Amino acid sequence: MPRQKSWREKLADDKGLPKIGRPMGKMTRRWGTGTMVVPAPREVDAIMRGVPRGKLITIAEIRAILAKKHGATMACPITTGIFAWIAAHAAEEAAAEGAARITPYWRTLKTGGELNPKYPGGTARLRAKLRAEGHRVVAKGKRLCVADYERSLVKVPR
Repeated sequence: MPRQKSWREKLADDKGLPKIGRPMGKMTRRWGTGTMVVPAPREVDAIMRGVPRGKLITIAEIRAILAKKHGATMACPITTGIFAWIAAHAAEEAAAEGAARITPYWRTLKTGGELNPKYPGGTARLRAKLRAEGHRVVAKGKRLCVADYERSLVKVPR
C-alpha cells in the first residue's frame, strides 16, 4: 500500500497547474463566461503568506489576485478553496515539526468574513489566533465572522 502524501507534499505538487480554460456547461450558469484560471497550490499559499499581521484576506480576494496575474476573467473558486485548505494543513504540519514561520492561514476568511471551520483546530483555534491579532469575532447565526473585516482587508490591486 502506498504511503499517503504529507500536506506539504500535496502543497508542492502542482499537477501541471496553473491552467487557463473556459467554463463550460453548468459552470457558466454559476460563474459566468470568460476565461478561468485553475491555480497551482503554491500560488494560493504564496498569497496567503503575504498577508501581514493584523490584516485579512478572503478567498474572493485571492481569486481576484490570481485572475489578474494570469490575465483571466476569474479564478476557479473550488480549487482555490481546496488549495487554501491544503496550505492551512501544510502550515500546521510544519509548525508541529518546529517551523517558526508558517503560512498565517487564520487570516484567510470565507466570503462575508466567515471563519473556515475546516481549517486546523476549527473555529476555536481561528478565533483565538484572530483575537490575538486584535480582531473581534462575532457569531452570525451558527457562523463565526470577523466583525468589520472589510476594514482589515489587504489592499488588492485591481
